[in-house]
Amino acid sequence: MANIESQKKRNRQNEKRRQRNQAIRSEIRTRTKHALSAAEAGDASGAAEMLTIAQQRIDTATTKGVLHRRTAARRKSRLTRQVADLLGS
Repeated sequence: MANIESQKKRNRQNEKRRQRNQAIRSEIRTRTKHALSAAEAGDASGAAEMLTIAQQRIDTATTKGVLHRRTAARRKSRLTRQVADLLGS
């Protein structure tokens, strides 16, 4: 346990950020799964809508500093390709 006031504050800040980052990452995973499941079901319009939402959440995470911009670009690219492959087949 920290004795120094500034370290106590730092610990509180870190915990808050950890929880926020965890929630954002969890939502990204959930939205990704929704987009893929809609594509597997063959619902083209639903999959497109879910894909857009997932991409928006990834962009938001990038803006908030949860994801690096290149990681976000890679995830969006892979997700788009997966949805297109599932709908195409």
